[in-house]
Amino acid sequence: MAKTVVSALRWWARAAADRDAFVFEDQRLTYREVDERTSRIAKFLNSEGIEKGDRIVLRGANSNEWALLALGIIKAGAVIVPANSRLTPTETQTVIDFSEAVMLIDDAADRTLTLLSERRPELKTLDFGVFDQFAAGDSDWFGVETDSQDLVAILFTSGSTGTPKGVMQTNESVMGVIFETLLVEEGYGQGKSSLLALPLAFTPGVVSGIMTTIVTGGTLIIERTVDPVRILRLIEEESVSALFGVPFLWEAMTQVPEFETAKLDSIKSAWVGGAGVPLKLLNQFADKGVKLRQIYGCSEVGGISTATMMYESNDHPDSCGIGSVFSELKVLDANGKECGPGETGEILLRSSGRTAGYYGDPETTKSVYLEDGWLKTNDLGVLDEQGRLTFVDRVKDIIISGGINISPLEIEQAIISLPGVAEVTVIATRDEKFGETPVAIISVTEELTEADVIAHCEEVLADYKVPRYVVIKDEPLPRMSNGKLAKMEIRAQYKDASERFEKVR
Repeated sequence: MAKTVVSALRWWARAAADRDAFVFEDQRLTYREVDERTSRIAKFLNSEGIEKGDRIVLRGANSNEWALLALGIIKAGAVIVPANSRLTPTETQTVIDFSEAVMLIDDAADRTLTLLSERRPELKTLDFGVFDQFAAGDSDWFGVETDSQDLVAILFTSGSTGTPKGVMQTNESVMGVIFETLLVEEGYGQGKSSLLALPLAFTPGVVSGIMTTIVTGGTLIIERTVDPVRILRLIEEESVSALFGVPFLWEAMTQVPEFETAKLDSIKSAWVGGAGVPLKLLNQFADKGVKLRQIYGCSEVGGISTATMMYESNDHPDSCGIGSVFSELKVLDANGKECGPGETGEILLRSSGRTAGYYGDPETTKSVYLEDGWLKTNDLGVLDEQGRLTFVDRVKDIIISGGINISPLEIEQAIISLPGVAEVTVIATRDEKFGETPVAIISVTEELTEADVIAHCEEVLADYKVPRYVVIKDEPLPRMSNGKLAKMEIRAQYKDASERFEKVR
């Protein structure tokens, strides 16, 4: 059982039994309590017929119970398949079908459980409430023997790219991510606290949150939602040393009065990623003594593969670093040749956290995993002379206007610097002359005109990059539950922007 998440939990339950493992609202769970309750959960699942390797879909909002069930599933030798709590029954069914799950555990969503049991009678469906009985009782340790190559999780991609893919994580790949984190990040380790305000059901929640905490003997503070005032308070009260989030989370903190007086000096590892990051945001936290660093990675390598070097956070804040101890990166052109400095190409990654592939989809796995261990990301980037990576955009997001590639991210970064702009996303819309042209959809907090946006863009962008259509809204743009903008939804809503709106240039 060496080098497994379960063996790490068992060790810390003995070595630091009274240390807090999870904190949610007013509920604090020590390592002893986590070990005992997850043993009871695992024993119950075993009595329900769950066998080693069975997939169990776990669907629910953030809570200590979610974390306990995730670890209990792994202790039972099964594989956790997290499902976004906001998924509809139909979408949940897709996750179940793709993973060939034998059980669904849900947090009091009776309608979902009933509908899914009717569609698939052989599927076992349980409510979180069934596990309330495990708060106390027999404390004998229980666990199914597993090894480093056994699966512990299947993490479905967020859905921003269409058909979901189930990324397989083994004990070994998870440990690769965690050991690398410990070597390079001061904010993680035994006795240190990290805070998670993103959904537990995604890679940051499962790998960087639950598993990294349990393996390293730290404390994970789990938040239900993004409440910036509460987060700022908890950072000080709990001496939070590590915090990861999409730009939305960090921006929310800067927009409340409490940010001015907040004490953030306990934070040693501050990561931001998942969307374009305005330099203004990085500077706001730098002024508070927090080196907020951009990251790049994906679920296929366990989350984070590279981050801005700590000592370069002031001089090169727009870079994503040079890789890490066990993570390499390179950029290739369309012919598979390595790009020179300043040349844009596809980012490839090679990491000890690389997954075993996509569950039940060997063809797609083969198409992205090269024989020498490199992963094709379908993302565009550029390296400088020193090998620092700058993320450009996703290949699929690139707008091809008159045969010229335009990065939406570059336009978004130009527009977000305008006073009054809260959120912006740039997508393609049809154009009779150029095939495609950019349209900017902007959420504002104060009066801003289309002419203001165009005038600003014309100052900082080449003419062909300036949007021909601008849509200004006074309500927030739609987001997925992981905090990222819901680009698929936005594209569907504005795919005919050229027919509905007047050109502004």
